[in-house]
Amino acid sequence: MAILERNDIDAVAHLSMNAPERLNALSDEMLAALQDTLDELREDNSIRAVILSGAGKAFCAGHDLKEMTAGRQPEDGGAAYFQDLFERCSRVMQTIQTLPQPVIAQVHGIATAAGCQLVATCDMAIAAQDTKFGVNGVNIGLFCSTPMVALSRNISRKKAFEMLSTGTFLDADAAESAGLINRSVPVDRLADATDELARIIASKLGTAVKIGKRAFYEQIQMPVSQAYEFTGNVMVENMLNPDTEQGIAAFLEKRPPSWNQ
Repeated sequence: MAILERNDIDAVAHLSMNAPERLNALSDEMLAALQDTLDELREDNSIRAVILSGAGKAFCAGHDLKEMTAGRQPEDGGAAYFQDLFERCSRVMQTIQTLPQPVIAQVHGIATAAGCQLVATCDMAIAAQDTKFGVNGVNIGLFCSTPMVALSRNISRKKAFEMLSTGTFLDADAAESAGLINRSVPVDRLADATDELARIIASKLGTAVKIGKRAFYEQIQMPVSQAYEFTGNVMVENMLNPDTEQGIAAFLEKRPPSWNQ
C-alpha cells in the first residue's frame, strides 16, 4: 500500500497521506512521495484542484522523531542529515504554493508542528470541529522555526509567537478565528465540505486560477505600489486570454461560458 495515495475524481486530485500508525508523520518516505506527486500534478493540465488529507485518526503529526533521532548517528551529530531534511521539507511546502492548482487541506484529529505548517502552507483548509492545531515542538525543546514561516504568514504575529513559545493548541473554532483555516465543519461533513470547495474551484477557468494563484503569492511579498504595478500587468495577461474574452462575452449575452482550458 502506497504511503501517499492519489485518487482523481473528475478535475480534482485527492491525495491521502497513508501512514496512520505514525500519524502521517513527514518521514523521509512521506516527503519524497509528496514531492514526486506534486511535481506530477504541476504538469497535469486535467487537474484543477487538489485535496490533501490524512488516513487514520490524524491529519499529520509533523516530522518523524524516530527518524530524526536515528539521524544523529554520524560523526557530525546529524547536522548534515537535519540540514537536508529541513531543506526537503521546505521544498515540499514551497512546491504547494507554486503549484498551478489550488491545494486544500482536509484536516482532522491533530495537525502539529510540521503538520500544522502543512495546513498553513496549503492555499485553503477545511477542518473537522474536533481538530487540534499546534506548533508544540518547544514542549520537547525544539522551537518550530520552519513551521513558523508558514504560520506567521497566516495568523497574527502575537498569536503565532504565543503558540510557538508556549506549545499550546488551538481548537478548530480558534483556528478559524485566527485565520489558519477557512472554516470548521462537523466531522461527518468534512469530506463533503472539502469536496464542494474543490469542485467550485475546478469549475472555474483553469488558466485564470493558475495566473491568479501565482500572482497572489508574488504580490503579497511586495510593497503596495509595486504590487499594483505587478498585478496590473497580470490583469492584462489574463484579459488577453481568448477564454477570458469568451467568458466575458458569455456573461454579457447571459449564457454559460464554453471554455477550452
